[in-house]
Amino acid sequence: MSSLHDTVHRVTQRIVERSADSRRRYLDLMEREGDRHADRNTALACSNLAHGFAASAEDKPSIATRAGPNIGIVTAYNDTISAHQPFGAYPPQMKVWAREVGATAQVAGATPAMCDGVTQGTDGMELSLFSRDVIALSTAVSLSHCMYDAVAMLGMCDKIVPGLLIGGLRFGYLPTMFFSAGAMPTGISNKEKQRVRQFYAEGKATRAELLKSEAASYHSAGVCTFYGTANSNQMMLDLMGLSLPGAAFINPGTPLRQALTRASVHRLAAITRDGNDYRPLAKCVDEKAVVNATVGLLATGGSTNHALHIPAFARAAGVQIDWNDMAELSSAVPLLARVYPNGADDVNHFQAAGGLGFVVRELLDAGLIHRDIMTVHGENLSAYALEPWLDGEELAWRDPGPSGDETILRGAAAPFAPEGGMRLVEGNLGRACFKTSAVDPERWTIEAPCRVFDDQRAVAEAFAAGELDRDVVVVVRFQGPQANGMPELHKLTPPLGVLQDRGYRVALVTDGRMSGASGKVPAAIHCTPEAVSGGPLAYLRDGDVVRLCAERGELTTTADLTSREPATMTEDLHGVGRELFAMFRTGADSAEHGASAMLAAGGL
Repeated sequence: MSSLHDTVHRVTQRIVERSADSRRRYLDLMEREGDRHADRNTALACSNLAHGFAASAEDKPSIATRAGPNIGIVTAYNDTISAHQPFGAYPPQMKVWAREVGATAQVAGATPAMCDGVTQGTDGMELSLFSRDVIALSTAVSLSHCMYDAVAMLGMCDKIVPGLLIGGLRFGYLPTMFFSAGAMPTGISNKEKQRVRQFYAEGKATRAELLKSEAASYHSAGVCTFYGTANSNQMMLDLMGLSLPGAAFINPGTPLRQALTRASVHRLAAITRDGNDYRPLAKCVDEKAVVNATVGLLATGGSTNHALHIPAFARAAGVQIDWNDMAELSSAVPLLARVYPNGADDVNHFQAAGGLGFVVRELLDAGLIHRDIMTVHGENLSAYALEPWLDGEELAWRDPGPSGDETILRGAAAPFAPEGGMRLVEGNLGRACFKTSAVDPERWTIEAPCRVFDDQRAVAEAFAAGELDRDVVVVVRFQGPQANGMPELHKLTPPLGVLQDRGYRVALVTDGRMSGASGKVPAAIHCTPEAVSGGPLAYLRDGDVVRLCAERGELTTTADLTSREPATMTEDLHGVGRELFAMFRTGADSAEHGASAMLAAGGL
């Protein structure tokens, strides 16, 4: 058994020491809350309890007498998100499977679940990040009935899993498992999809041709197959041991997917407080689990959005992690996977090559993740170094063996790169994240005059007018959480990619987000402090020379910003419900702290 890597040990200890007080207060709260709500027959008056099981038909006697554990289902089902559409069928099935082991199940409540793919480039995207807080609040409302002995979380995509996790952690005395619906089958190649997008950006493809291409890519139920935030979520749940091993990417509607869902219900019923194998969420999500999630993100070149989400859900568990910790881990963690947009192939190919079982095994053997964490399945994380399969009709796990395709997945001894996929860049323009795993190392350093924009539509207009046909650092400011909710700026990828393909040296600097689908263009994102609160980007002017260097961790300008007045934001934040989210913008803390108004207001 390999000893823990020095860097992983050092960073973990630093997080433990930094979090000592907040973690202690969190665990004390969970112990008190667990004791208060251990028995719903004493915590709830008869009228309250009767309301809670009034519609439960044959399950009424069991719920009333606590004859078996009652599982609360929190669902993010809707028909608009392909990844969540399968969840519509889950609760009726889960109730049957719960009865098989003497348990019951109720839908405790639902959360909103928006799709960034639908809202990209629109005003609705400005609600996206704060939907995470709304989801966490909705989860808390769902569980506030205190009718449940365990929680089943049905959710997969971008802000949804972090939101469910944040809300669930405030009920951390309950065992909690996450249920996936799996990745949709592979559509057209990612290379072809990217080609048509860039042709459309250049005016060489029609809207009808673009729509046909997109519909051939996003074509059925299941999560989108690129390795963005949704699939990074599923990876992190494995690395923290919060779902059954290897359940992440199994396609919807398959016998293996159904077997995993059934087994998850059975397992959840077995780890409640009343049994002899109690595994509360509060004990599962600790400092070591947070480090594991971070290492997994870096080793697989996952979504940059998790530079926001990891600090946020960690705070909900009393754990404090920052970008310095993530950057230091990245310096020691090798890149083991090349999955689109960091490679040519999608998560189905990744799964076929060995998937997360292979990744967990390699990271454990190299001492890069913590084995000794409490998981919902198995004695420790070793159980997650396996892949699920059906042995006849029985669910089983086996060693994934060697990589099935070394263009997608490699071992820790011969990785794609010696370091992980993310670096911290900082200087007189602030602190920001740079996703190196998606960018050719020859483009890690860009120094050029900047062109400053206040929104991405203006960038598209300047590109169409030929104003960006040169070496340029495109600065898009007033995109932070306090400004307009920190939307993703993924619509910038095709035009900036076209400029780069034309031979220009191009980079993006922004206080907004790019995307879990961040691609080949070098970008400093999540820049903090943000422009609207007086951050340095507010003082930049067209023509100022900006230097972005991932190699040396630099984000600087040669311009003298001290003698200037800051630019002011002019965007009208009315329409598509944005005015309702003003309190979230006003109270949001920095990107590095998770960009959350809710956590800041709660003193977390």
